[in-house]
Amino acid sequence: YNRIAQLLFKKPKISRIELDEMGSFIWQEMDGAKTVYEIGIAVKNKFGKKGAFLANIGYTYHSCQQRRLNYMLELKNVSYHVDDGNGKDILNHISLKIDDRFTAITGPNGGGKSTLAKMIAGIIKPTEGQILFEGHDITQMSITDRANLGISFAFQQPVRFKGITVLDLIRLAANEKLSIDGACKYLSEVGLCARDYINREVNASLSGGELKRIEIATVIARGMKLSVFDEPEAGIDLWSFQNLIKVFEKMHEETQGDIVIISHQERILNIADKIVVIANGEIQNEGTKEEILPKLLSGNFECKHNAGGCIHG
Repeated sequence: YNRIAQLLFKKPKISRIELDEMGSFIWQEMDGAKTVYEIGIAVKNKFGKKGAFLANIGYTYHSCQQRRLNYMLELKNVSYHVDDGNGKDILNHISLKIDDRFTAITGPNGGGKSTLAKMIAGIIKPTEGQILFEGHDITQMSITDRANLGISFAFQQPVRFKGITVLDLIRLAANEKLSIDGACKYLSEVGLCARDYINREVNASLSGGELKRIEIATVIARGMKLSVFDEPEAGIDLWSFQNLIKVFEKMHEETQGDIVIISHQERILNIADKIVVIANGEIQNEGTKEEILPKLLSGNFECKHNAGGCIHG
């Protein structure tokens, strides 16, 4: 740490450096702006903190309080019970922390994946438990309030809007009167030739694959902190799916916010930083794609309480 401190002090305009209570270095410039350097997980050091390397997390701020100390999304003991006369538990005491750039949630049909996605977005509310977004309790917040906080949701089948053009939709998403060139930039990012789409109506004349990519363009234009996609591969042809994979690969590399995708597709799971397996309303396993994907593909993944029922090949 002494050596790191010396290196930081050699930077121009540095007036102060400190090691905060979270085990991170903060160095202060002459103008008062501060930059945090997170400590990577490794071995114990003489300060009693974990870490052996530092990585600039890439932003500067004017108050130490602005540094994100919480997970992007945290579900605490969340359940969803449907009282249809027979009584059915769709989700059972789900506890999950999401803070990876790209998280894929997978598992057999009817396992509760889409219900979980809708719960994150606020379309439905849990019957038990708590949902936190950046440390704030959003359990009872509406869809609109969650959207204003930075959560977006993309349906399996994107909504069509008769009388609204693609340009109108992107301007609404961006919350500003973008120029045509500005709106076209977002269409180009999802692999659509802008001049062919910018003035088209968002109606039945567009294919499922085209609608999916336009919807993703609106998510990018909105600049959301957390984007949730519910089985984006549903209802599209192979050609459209290949284009969709390219879009998600690009989003993974370039988009600033975090992404959660509900999917069964190997190519989507292979992009993920983290995979969560849900079956029978419970989390069966979670981990990196290197840990989880080989088990899914080999057919050796067995669900708790239902041996063999969650084989996902």
